[in-house]
Parts: sequence; C-alpha cells; structure tokens
Amino acid sequence: MRIAVFDYRVTATNPVGSCHLRLLAGLCRRYDFTVFAVEFENPCPERIQWVRIPLPVRPYVLLYVLYHLAAPLAYAYHCLIRRQRFDLVQVVESNMLFGNVSYSHFCHRLYLARHWRETGSRGLRGIARGMAHRAAALMEPWVYRRVNRVVAPSRGLSEELSEAYPEESSKIHLLANPVDVERLRPPDLERRFAMRERQGFAAHEVVLLFVALGHFERKGLPLVLKSIQELDDPRIRLTVVGGQPGLVAEYRRRAAGMGLSARVTFEGMQADLRPYYWTADAFIFPSCYEVFPLVALEAAAAGLPLLATKVHGVEEMLHNQENGLLLERSVAGISQGIRQWLALAEPERHSMSRQARLTAERYSIDHFVTAWGAFYERLA
Repeated sequence: MRIAVFDYRVTATNPVGSCHLRLLAGLCRRYDFTVFAVEFENPCPERIQWVRIPLPVRPYVLLYVLYHLAAPLAYAYHCLIRRQRFDLVQVVESNMLFGNVSYSHFCHRLYLARHWRETGSRGLRGIARGMAHRAAALMEPWVYRRVNRVVAPSRGLSEELSEAYPEESSKIHLLANPVDVERLRPPDLERRFAMRERQGFAAHEVVLLFVALGHFERKGLPLVLKSIQELDDPRIRLTVVGGQPGLVAEYRRRAAGMGLSARVTFEGMQADLRPYYWTADAFIFPSCYEVFPLVALEAAAAGLPLLATKVHGVEEMLHNQENGLLLERSVAGISQGIRQWLALAEPERHSMSRQARLTAERYSIDHFVTAWGAFYERLA
C-alpha cells in the first residue's frame, strides 16, 4: 500500500511530527510512504520518499495558508507527471482539504470557544496565533466531513471532537501517543547526582521542570512563576526548557522583575531533554488545554512524578497521589500542590517516581507501531 503523509514538520521537536517519525520508522518496511513536508528528519531514506515543500515555518498562519496552496500542487505533480498513485492520503488536522485520514492533535473550534480568552498571547505573537487557530477552526468541518477516519491520541480529544462535530463521531479512532521508554530510563543515583552538580543544583534543593516548545501562556508558565514567588521557599528551583529566543528573553525579563533570576533557569530549545528530566525531582505542567502532551509522557518515562492539571491525556495517566499530584489551575492551586509535594517523605517521592515509570511503559513505541499497522490493515 502506498501512503502519502502531509505534515508540515516531521521532526523530533514537533509533537505531531515526532509521532509520524515513530510511525514511519516502524512501518516503512511494510508500506511505501511518501512524505510531503517542509522539514523532514527522514529515518529511512532508502525506503521513504520526501517531497520537500519549500515554505517558511513561521509565522504559523502564513505556513497554514501557503501549505494549502503548495502541497496540492506537489501532490498533483507526483500523481500526474510522475504517474505515482497513492492508496491512502493522511493529513494532520485540517492542513489539507482532501485525504482519507486526518491525524488530529487539536480541536481548534472548542479551544477558541472555551480557552482562548484565558490563554491568548499578547501583542503581535498573540494576533498571529489567534489568526492561525481561527483559520484551522474554519477548515476543520470541511476536512472532517471529507475524510474516512479521524485519529485522536486521547480519549478526551475523541470526546471533544465528537461534541464539536457529532455527525462525524463514528469516524473517530483512538490511538495513544508513544514514548521511548528505554531511551528515557533514568540513570543510577551516582550519575544523577553528578549531573545535578554540573547543572548547579545543591543536594537539598528541589528541582521542578517545565518543558514546552512554546505557548507558555497556555501551558501555565506565568502561573508557575507566580506560585514560586508566592511560596518564597529557597529550596525550590525551576528549570524551563523550550521556547524560541524571543519568547525566552521575554520570560527571562519577567522572572527577573519578579525577583526570581537566581531560582529560575531558562535553557531554551534543546535537542536532547534527557539531562533535564534526569536532574529534576518533579515535572510541573499546569496547562489549560492539551491533547496528549508528549512531554508529560517523557517525564513519566524518566521517572518524574507529574504535578499537572487534568487535561486530555494527562487525565488518563495521572493517578492522584500515586504517580503525581493533580493541580488546580490557579496560583493558589499550584502553590498548594508544590507545598504538598515538598511535604512528602523521601520514600513517598520514590514510590511516585516508580509508579510514573510504570505508567509510561503502557505507551511504548512497539505498541504504537503495532496499533497503526492494524489500523492501516483495516483501511486496506
């Protein structure tokens, strides 16, 4: 079976793209894939063909519009000029107006209705992001009517899509995101303490880790900073990983204005997150909207208890006071959660760490690849 995959950035640092990478690497010996992407870290060039779509990746709203124009032309060229026929066309959400399968990682319609006012960014970045969400929400109904299947990675998103588009609910198929459990296996204590020392953390300090590619407002970083300021506990350190340079500079200034420069470290974008997972004590993530956050899965696989809000995906894997703590999304709620975590005895923290790791093992790459293979077989 020949499968065309349309995704902007099929890279390890892109949430949907990283899932596509796992799928492609695991199934490229069984199926012939052609990837129509702006960026692609091809895991198997001898088996997977890349059709490069030469477009800028930012701002996202411009990419969204231009991709709708350029990608169909590239597809038509391959079908008509190069005489290649595809048995299945897979798109991401509404990034193409035709296809058989939509791999959905967001419900833009309900996000705008329920969460945008709370989390929308300010300034030009906020305007551009709002335009991107509205463009996607406008096209969602059209795409979901036309495809045969919609794949959602969490039960919460599946229910949300059914609510937003009830006439398409029979098309929705649940297939959870994967995590590389072995790659994230935490090191022994001696190596971990050495890594913490190199990063400048004292033995008595409690390191909280926040990871996000961007969207710091939606992910809850402003609330975390205010909570740490309110607690004023010298033991607490926060490491923030991710964000483009401009966003990181803005939040570094904000933290300095709050008197947190000595306690909050901004690391920016990182190719390898494992050193940060392995040197932290807990993962904090008070997001207001997620589909199935890969960073939460990775943190759990690295043995980090989750201090997170009840969002899609997290609600399926976080068992309160077993492998983490559920947070209320407010400064008071986050502060209370951190206090509760600090009050735990060392054996209780270690138990949460072990349980987090066990939870992540249910989402292995092998299970993910097997599930996608079975899904394709049913479609064939």
